Amino acid sequence: MSKIDDMALFVQVAKSGGLAAAGRKLGLSPASMTARMNQIEQRYQTRLLNRNTRQVSLTDAGQRFYQGCLRVLDEVAVAEATLSHQEAAISGTLRVTAPSDFGRQYVAPALTAFASEHPDVMPHLNLTDGNLKLVDEGIDLAIRLGNLPDSTLVARPLVQNRRVLCASPVYLEKAGTPDTPAELAKHRCLVMEWGGLAMDEWYFTTESGQSAVRVRAAMTSTDGAMIRQWAVDGCGIAMKSWWDVRRDVLDGRLMLLFDDQVIGLNRSDAGSVGIHLVYPGRKFQPRPVQAFTAFLLDWMETL
Repeated sequence: MSKIDDMALFVQVAKSGGLAAAGRKLGLSPASMTARMNQIEQRYQTRLLNRNTRQVSLTDAGQRFYQGCLRVLDEVAVAEATLSHQEAAISGTLRVTAPSDFGRQYVAPALTAFASEHPDVMPHLNLTDGNLKLVDEGIDLAIRLGNLPDSTLVARPLVQNRRVLCASPVYLEKAGTPDTPAELAKHRCLVMEWGGLAMDEWYFTTESGQSAVRVRAAMTSTDGAMIRQWAVDGCGIAMKSWWDVRRDVLDGRLMLLFDDQVIGLNRSDAGSVGIHLVYPGRKFQPRPVQAFTAFLLDWMETL
C-alpha cells in the first residue's frame, strides 16, 4: 500500500475511534486493520495510537500525524479535482460543533442554506455548551463563545459579542427592577452550569474598578438555550451572550439591565466576549470547511 493509502486509513481510524469501526467503513477485517496499523507504526518507528479492547485514542505524535495527514489528503483531493476539471464542485462531510443557543439560532439555518447550495456536502451539527476535543471527535469546525485560552487550535473572529443581563417585562413588573447590581442577590437568577460548576458570580464595572455579585440560583441548566427560554418565560434574570438574546431584545420579549456596567461571567470578559471560528491546528482546511467558513461570515453580516 502507498503512503497516501496508509494516511487515509489512519485518518479513518482516528475519526471512527477504533480499528473495528474503521474497518467496517473500509471493508477490512479487524485482523487486517491491526496489521496495517502495526505496519504504519513500524514504518515511522512511532506509536500513533493508545489502544484498548474497546477504543483507541491518539498519542501526541498521533495527533500531529493526523493533522498532517488531513492536510496532505486535502491537497491530493484538490489536485485530483483540478485534473478532472471539477474545481467548482464541493463535496464531502462537514462536521461542525456550536453552542446550543447560538447553534440553533444561527449555525443550523446557515448550514441548511449552505447544503442547499452544495448538495454533495453532508453536514453534521453537534450542539453542546461544552468544548469538544476537535481532533478526537473528528470535528472540522467549532464555533466557540468566550475569550479563548492559548492552544494549538487555530481561531478567527466570527462576530463581535458581549455579555448582557436581561429579564422579561413580565418578571420585572412582578418582582421589580433592581436599582443596582448588588440587588441581584435578592432576585431570582437563572444560572448556567459549565463543567459541573454553577456560573453564579457575575461581574460589573464600578467607579473603583470591578465588583462581583454572588447571585441566588433559582433555576440552573447546562443548556444555554434553556436559560434564555426561562428568561423569556418570566422565570428570572439571566446573564447571556448578546447574540443569543438579540432577537428577543429587539422584539421586546427581554429587556437589558445595567447594560453599561456588565462585564460578564469572568473578570477576563472585560466587556467583550468574542464568538470565534475554531479549527484543528492545521494550515490547510478541507474545501467544505473553507466554503462554509466564507458562507457563515457572509451570513452573519446580513443579520
